Amino acid sequence: MKSLTDEITDKKSEVIKSFNPQLQFSAITLFPEMFSAVTEYGVVGRAAKSGLITVKCINPRSFTNDKHRTVDDRPYGGGPGMLMKIEPLEKAIIAAREQPLNKKDKTKVVYLSPQGKKLDQQLVKELSQEEHLILLSGRYEGIDQRLIEAQVDMEISVGDFVLSGGELAAMTVIDTVTRQLPNALGHNDSAEQDSFEDGLLDHPHYTRPEKYNGLEVPAILLGGDHQAIARWRLQQRLGNTWLKRPDLLLKLDLSKSEEKLLEDFKRDHNA
Repeated sequence: MKSLTDEITDKKSEVIKSFNPQLQFSAITLFPEMFSAVTEYGVVGRAAKSGLITVKCINPRSFTNDKHRTVDDRPYGGGPGMLMKIEPLEKAIIAAREQPLNKKDKTKVVYLSPQGKKLDQQLVKELSQEEHLILLSGRYEGIDQRLIEAQVDMEISVGDFVLSGGELAAMTVIDTVTRQLPNALGHNDSAEQDSFEDGLLDHPHYTRPEKYNGLEVPAILLGGDHQAIARWRLQQRLGNTWLKRPDLLLKLDLSKSEEKLLEDFKRDHNA
């Protein structure tokens, strides 16, 4: 006869087996080991361990037929470097499509590319509504254009620079999207207060000790007036955005009170 502890353990196992994650990531990559950097640590690691997300890596080399497991070849028309071949990548994508954990999955194939749409917070929110993201990480000089046209739903860039491969960009997508999922963060309001959530950068943060090497925490944060603190933080967010990313302010329709806070910040800053 099973003990109460054994029965509870068995029940937990049944729940885990029947649980469908809120979002599944399938990373198509030549270097699956790289993804342990996000799946075993921090916010994403906790989300994976709790079953909120799953991250599965699929290596295109598993879908080659030659003894060298070749995934690249020279580009037609000449030129430097090598291109990733279409067949192993397409087979990897098809395999990823055929094994989603959600019965009514919404699958989107994303190719991480410097030519893609730039990743921003709005796009992150949109991706968090999907059920299955297949993240295609290129290497060498890129991938065969025919694969993009046949299988890719969206190209995404994490910035105007070139990486050695798409893995770091894919991990960035996994991290940013996971943060948007309910219960992924320790506090439900944490994601809402991040930079870029409302188009503004974040305000400065302080913790103990109150004084350190002659540097002090702003007095307003110590007084306990929550309305005054909220007003100060909003002003700092407006000011930080003006100082560091003025382009973001051009996209916002500030209220009169926000304009006044920003003008006061500018005056104090210039003084």
